Amino acid sequence: MSEKEKLRIDKYLWAIRVFKTRTLASDACKAGRVKLDNQNIKPSHEVKVGEIYQVSKGIDRKVLKVTGLLEKRVEAKIAVDFYQDITPVEQTLAFKSMFQAPILKRDRGAGRPTKRDRREIDELKDDFFEKGND
Repeated sequence: MSEKEKLRIDKYLWAIRVFKTRTLASDACKAGRVKLDNQNIKPSHEVKVGEIYQVSKGIDRKVLKVTGLLEKRVEAKIAVDFYQDITPVEQTLAFKSMFQAPILKRDRGAGRPTKRDRREIDELKDDFFEKGND
């Protein structure tokens, strides 16, 4: 791609496989889920090499640095050469730890927890969250 050609952010995000369709990428821009320097950008924003974008997709948040311009959608192995994922480790660990939380489940028909059960449940929760914050 020559330097004179312009590449829109919605087309770029679709080409590097952040979004399945260009329409989804465009809608994310319009909804304020794609940001440059904490500023919402329009789907027609011109992408430049070296820019850093914050992209929110559901509960997943990514910080992407543009390393090359890609106009057409390619396979994932090739697409990773055109961006660098610089999402802070804290954000990725926070995302993963949400799914590793213990699931407390009571048998159906067991009724309300007794005072003793409640204390044990609270103690388990406190132990888990103290370990998770270290």
